Amino acid sequence: MAARHAPERSGSRPKIAFIKRGHFSGTNCRTREELERNFPEFDLEEIDLGLDLLKQHPAIMLLNWLWVFALYGWAILRHRRPVSPCFYYTPFIFHQIRRLLLAHLAGREPEFAFTISTQSLFDAHLPGLPHFIYTDHTHLANLRSPSFLSASAATEKWLALERSVYQHATRVFVMGENTRLSLIEQYACDPHRIRCVYAGSHIDTSLVPLDNAAFRNRTILFVGIDWERKGGPELLAAFHRVLARLPDARLRIVGAAPAITHPQIEVLGRVPIDRVKQLLTQSTLLCLPSRFEPFGIAVLEAFAVEIPAVVTRIGALEHLVTDGETGRVVPPGDIPALADALTDLLSDPEKSQRFGQNGHRFAREHCTWEAVGKKLRAEIVPLLAGQNQDAEKQLGLQSEIPTSPAPRQ
Repeated sequence: MAARHAPERSGSRPKIAFIKRGHFSGTNCRTREELERNFPEFDLEEIDLGLDLLKQHPAIMLLNWLWVFALYGWAILRHRRPVSPCFYYTPFIFHQIRRLLLAHLAGREPEFAFTISTQSLFDAHLPGLPHFIYTDHTHLANLRSPSFLSASAATEKWLALERSVYQHATRVFVMGENTRLSLIEQYACDPHRIRCVYAGSHIDTSLVPLDNAAFRNRTILFVGIDWERKGGPELLAAFHRVLARLPDARLRIVGAAPAITHPQIEVLGRVPIDRVKQLLTQSTLLCLPSRFEPFGIAVLEAFAVEIPAVVTRIGALEHLVTDGETGRVVPPGDIPALADALTDLLSDPEKSQRFGQNGHRFAREHCTWEAVGKKLRAEIVPLLAGQNQDAEKQLGLQSEIPTSPAPRQ
């Protein structure tokens, strides 16, 4: 990327362009907070691609839905692909977002020190500026998941555009080791340009006393809105096996609201975030047996209150949970193995407590939003300084180059 000399700003402070799409499961809000906290020398301008750009152009959105059904309609009609996520997987919307973003910032490039975007569904770089991405996935990594059907694959044209997103980034920050490996192995990205900085939990992480009868109340907590994608049906089948061995076991379901009636199962549906923390403290363990999971912040929320997690070997989950140290990791869709893992921890309070403490130690050291913010600053500031030095050298060399003599007549 060509070096750029920092412009004179007549006393105004340089800005960060924070470019995002919606809430991103609460991650965008926390990312913004950490950018503001860790880069106090910059102002921050937030640009929401939906609210600030696309919703101002309903005709573009309508045309894109036509593209969605032209490209993915057969899979949608066969219920092999959900409709909503397809919106951002057309070359048409990729190019339109790029065009609208450049128009939105046209002539204002000198105001910004760098740009940073979350997710990797669009290209948000500005020519001549350092650009950073913070994401929890790549599309090809998603395809490794057994439940991510081949019908869910994007077109080759869109995949080529996704590759260009990573190529235009100065650094790509990822939440999980699985995404880092995907960028290196599947996208041929330079390993030195990829950094795993993890993410943090969305609950208050201050420790409070547990209310789970010293890990003897045999309560499993499921947290997730998407019941099927998060492996809810598999958990339900495994729980019935657990009850055959431990009749006093209980299951609480938070977020999702499946139609289940059972004396040992409590379906709570959506609850406030503070209530999630309380429910975690009242549980022996968290179970997240996902079929597809790019990251899994609920695991960090369990570790924050010192309870272990039982997860599937999917996405970042197998890197967040160390089997036999901070919880149990089982193959996706393996109901007997899931039942065995749940029984193992529910019937051994000392082991559950030890695993929960180990998980808390891991999360405290690596997976807090404060840690993410510090890692972002540690990576970005030296790159900005290096760019300015390169620009100054370039300007100095230009001033020393003698003017060519006029040709002899």
